[in-house]
Amino acid sequence: MVAASQTNDERISALTAHTWSPQPAPAKWVQGVLEDAMQKNSFLATLRRQMFEQSGTRLLDWIDHFALPTDDAALAELSQVGYELDTSVPKVRAWKHSLGLFPRVRIHVGKSRLVVLKVEAVADFLAAQNLSDVAIQGGYLASVRRARVAHENGIEVWVLERHGSLAYEPALDKVVPLDAIAKHSEALRLRRRDFDNAADGFALASRLADAAIAELGRDRTCELFFAAERDYWQRRNRAGRKQRARQEALGLGWANHDHHTYRSSRAQFNRLIAFLERLGFQIRERFYAGREAGWGAQVIEHPVTGVTIFADVDLSPEEVSQDFSHEPLPPRAELGTVGLWCELHGEAFLQAGMHHLECQFDFNATRDQLDEAGILTMPPFTDLPYLRQAFTRGEIWPVKPQRVEQLLASKQITAEQARQFLSNGAIGSHLEILQRDDGYKGFNQHGINEIISATDPRRM
Repeated sequence: MVAASQTNDERISALTAHTWSPQPAPAKWVQGVLEDAMQKNSFLATLRRQMFEQSGTRLLDWIDHFALPTDDAALAELSQVGYELDTSVPKVRAWKHSLGLFPRVRIHVGKSRLVVLKVEAVADFLAAQNLSDVAIQGGYLASVRRARVAHENGIEVWVLERHGSLAYEPALDKVVPLDAIAKHSEALRLRRRDFDNAADGFALASRLADAAIAELGRDRTCELFFAAERDYWQRRNRAGRKQRARQEALGLGWANHDHHTYRSSRAQFNRLIAFLERLGFQIRERFYAGREAGWGAQVIEHPVTGVTIFADVDLSPEEVSQDFSHEPLPPRAELGTVGLWCELHGEAFLQAGMHHLECQFDFNATRDQLDEAGILTMPPFTDLPYLRQAFTRGEIWPVKPQRVEQLLASKQITAEQARQFLSNGAIGSHLEILQRDDGYKGFNQHGINEIISATDPRRM
């Protein structure tokens, strides 16, 4: 039930605290800078074509930031299209756009424009592109590493990898704690996931995270944790392995990730959010799939790594306007879409792994190319001018007999459903194909609109 002390206006305010809209003006500015760079730099133009043809991705979605000379005329246009000063990195004059997904922009001392691309590992990119004579700045596994891969007609192309840092350049005088990184990376990758009591699994993960934070800091720990999570998900998802191989052939890795989706039981949802907040995540908007669907989600984002989580849970319409991420959700007799998935496979945080990883693609190209590779996609569930989304066909996982028996005994599934699950398994995970345009940062909020309408005082 909705808390009695919460007014209707307060409930609506909670639902609309993060409202995103397309941002065509800064999108045009970014595209203009990128088009100019591609016209002048043949390496960049070739890479754009390779990305599209071989991985179904867009060069636009791989940009980490632009660096422009101090006298570049384009700098004067930043404030006009909504960019604002970014003070996150000391002693660097830079800009960010808070209303959408756009590359940051900084000033640098020099005559060239720099197009800086994000990759998972600089060395992998250099190897894939046969660039053996390029020097890498920054030690192995440093928080920031980068390399200049092309310079032509006043356009420099750089590739950059980040490990829990917003810095633009490597800290060359800083010692990289390689032993600690290796130790905690392995601990997170090998963490035990199968527990009779899910709370014990969350407690173990919290202890591992705390140990890593003590030695490496919160942001680096967050980066290590989700690298391990993507590995676990990928081992259980054929579409993910196929797309990863396509991107890895170009040396890109998963640096184009958009959001990681976790399905949670109602009983464990607060523990999931608490763990994410332990890593430094900040609450964003709430999502509701609609009254008939019966589930909702909390979007939560990390301000340094950029990792975004879509955390799904069974919810009633009334609960969406509560602080369901922090207030315990009472048990319910019936299971919704998310709850049943968790009962069949386990918590996404534990046994099951993520329900899906979503990355940024050229929507049509990726679907067509994966189809040719034998990976089918489902019909789009969002098809808007600025947001397109579709799942690959779900990976079918076997279901443990004891899970089916418990569901049958509690009368939450029928005997026929039990037989089907035991014989055929159940849908487990997906890769999600997404294309964003005009910097749109949000999700399809049709369900939230339904709740706002339902709580309108004129209808109560």
